[in-house]
Amino acid sequence: MHRTIFDTPVVNTVLRGLSLAVLKLAGWKVSGQLPANGRKCVLIAAPHTSNWDLPYTLMVAFALRLNIYWMGKEQIFKPPFRGLMMWLGGLPVRRESANNLVAASIEALQAADGPVQLVVPPEGTRSKARYWKTGFYYIAVGAQVPIVMAYMDYERKISGLGPVFEPTGDIEADMGAIKAFYAPFKGKNPSQF
Repeated sequence: MHRTIFDTPVVNTVLRGLSLAVLKLAGWKVSGQLPANGRKCVLIAAPHTSNWDLPYTLMVAFALRLNIYWMGKEQIFKPPFRGLMMWLGGLPVRRESANNLVAASIEALQAADGPVQLVVPPEGTRSKARYWKTGFYYIAVGAQVPIVMAYMDYERKISGLGPVFEPTGDIEADMGAIKAFYAPFKGKNPSQF
């Protein structure tokens, strides 16, 4: 995995303090913590309904001392912003083509030396999605890492890390249980979730 803002020592410390201050001033509460077995994990990012999700996610990651990498559409990685987006932990995703993203993510998680929390939005878009994509599930199972249910509720202004989800192998039942956990949370644009 490439170097990010989260593993840049002085910058990380300064941005953690700034993030905590901005979140507090904006009225947000951050809760939860990374589980003991979450050094390497997949974080479900839901609901994902706004461009504001990224800056809030970055601030929450600093507040919780995470080392996140997040997936974003390839278009936001075009010059002159590519370097910045990569430094913020971004991983470009080409949504219009099948490029074996699950296998590449599994390989990257397994090869990573340090802590890596891979943030995956199951909707795959900020727009209303009829079905959740299951890539996060298969990445976690393939890399043999836990799934941590991260959330952002704009209505109550609370964000953080929820419980660890242990896949049973019955993907339909598992997706139902995961969606039930996220049902009470409201995105910035709730009609899109």
